[in-house]
Amino acid sequence: MHFITALLGVYRAEIGLAVLAAMFIAFVRERYSPTVIAVVGACTFALLGMLDEKAMFSVFSNSAPLTVGAMFILSGALIRTGVISRVADLIMTRAERRPRLALAEVAIGTIILSAFLNNTPVVVLLIPIMFKLAQATGFPIKKLLMPMNTVAVLGGCLTLVGTSTNLIVAGIAADQGMAPFGIFDITLYGLAGTIAGIVALLCLSFLLPSDAPSIAGENGGNVQDYLTELVVPQDSDLIGRDIASLSMFGRSVKLQGIKRSGDIRRRDLMEEELHAGDRLIVRADGAAIMTLREAGDFELGIAADSRTSGQEGSVVEAMVSPSHPSIGERLMDIPFLHALRVRIIGIHRARHLPGPDLPDTRVRGADRLLIAGSDDAMRSLRDNPHLIGVDVSRVRAFRRKKAWIAIVAMAGVVLLSALNIIGIGLAAVIAVGLILVTRCIDPEEAWGAVDGDVLVLIFAMLAVGLALEQAGSVALMVGWITPLLQSAPAWSLVFLIYFFALILSELLSNNAVAALLTPITIAIAQQLGVDPRPLIIALMIGASACFATPIGYQTNALVYAAGDYRFADFVRIGVPINIVVGVAVCSALVLLG
Repeated sequence: MHFITALLGVYRAEIGLAVLAAMFIAFVRERYSPTVIAVVGACTFALLGMLDEKAMFSVFSNSAPLTVGAMFILSGALIRTGVISRVADLIMTRAERRPRLALAEVAIGTIILSAFLNNTPVVVLLIPIMFKLAQATGFPIKKLLMPMNTVAVLGGCLTLVGTSTNLIVAGIAADQGMAPFGIFDITLYGLAGTIAGIVALLCLSFLLPSDAPSIAGENGGNVQDYLTELVVPQDSDLIGRDIASLSMFGRSVKLQGIKRSGDIRRRDLMEEELHAGDRLIVRADGAAIMTLREAGDFELGIAADSRTSGQEGSVVEAMVSPSHPSIGERLMDIPFLHALRVRIIGIHRARHLPGPDLPDTRVRGADRLLIAGSDDAMRSLRDNPHLIGVDVSRVRAFRRKKAWIAIVAMAGVVLLSALNIIGIGLAAVIAVGLILVTRCIDPEEAWGAVDGDVLVLIFAMLAVGLALEQAGSVALMVGWITPLLQSAPAWSLVFLIYFFALILSELLSNNAVAALLTPITIAIAQQLGVDPRPLIIALMIGASACFATPIGYQTNALVYAAGDYRFADFVRIGVPINIVVGVAVCSALVLLG
């Protein structure tokens, strides 16, 4: 034991580097998630006595992870209130009229949204839209998905809140004594990279694959539409109005037909006037159905007793068992519909929409049903052996009336931090308090919007970075590197830091790379007597603008799966874009920084 203590006392810095090297190997091998590796690394430093208890828990006072968490919640509020969905509807409306112009508008909109929101939900939302735009324009989907992801990542490099990586680097830099970064301090340099990246995309578009994706990717992998029917009540204020005047139709709600007096019409629907008792056959996603249910303008779905309202009670989701006795029968004849006071307000079937209408749909195994009814009815459904996984539906109605509050909250964070009235972390936390107290989003949904895996990774890597400093490992690395850089011109440091961060982030978690390299970069700048600010900005953007591998950035993996790309597709176009964007950003930093 004495020998080990003596060894740790003499070779603390070297042992710290050995632990770090083991972590890098584990990151590359990917047998465990980056978060697990980071936590184990921090615990290893603590067990070796290189990180005491007070120092380990001091990382929780860093504002960067809390700011990241607050921005997750604000993004969640914009989704919950339907702001993002409404933007998507506007895009699709424009695309139906002028699809090619819509592509340019989508690119610009993606850049703007990603500059202020977590770009992961932005990309998730845009994937099905790009599939529809591919159909409208005739462009292969593989020539649209990857460029969309690229501009989303570039948009995240425009502001301090564009990516969690930027916030992490800024938070660590502030802890190291640097002046705090403003929300738009990196915008000029990010804009140079964005313009260069878009030009490179246009010039290199011939490198994008044009083959069709597999069946699994045909709908973007995340669309779950239901067939439902909207019944016009006898006393409805909508009677006599043209269907075209209704604002509910868009990307989330598509009119499939009108059933009147037993006949179904499928053509020239928008000019039709609504009559009492009309049944609008509709294709809609779960959130749209719940929003329509809450609005109360129509009665949703079907019931054995017309007095059973779909607006009362709760909504559950259930899957039809393959052994259900009603397989092949009409949905209207399914036994529980007649035995219980419930309404079926939607049916989802994998791969295609069932039909011709809701009551006449032939039941199949694995059909998913949205069912509204009283608590007693729900308990009976849970006891039904022919229904699988009966549980409260996770889809929620949009709170559109509170959308303006979510928009004002997000805009307030941007303005207050941009004008240096208060710091971005405090502004984001206040905004979270506002959206919670006004019920833009419920507390459990707010906490669910936070990516806990990201926050734990950040805290763990902050602890690792602090341990390396206390052990002297950072000073040892700087001592090795500084003599090699003393003869190098000052401008070359920006390029070296940028591309070193880029290469590591293509292989490892970019948040882990950012947390690790920030104190090292600052120490190198201090040793060489140069301004660390341009180097820190180069690190921010270099750790985020990664396009050459599907694992280089979170959204790369999303489009990789949805578009059925090959690994080589990313390498072929991602490497030149990495170089072009990197040269543009670094040149802007050298010339303007």
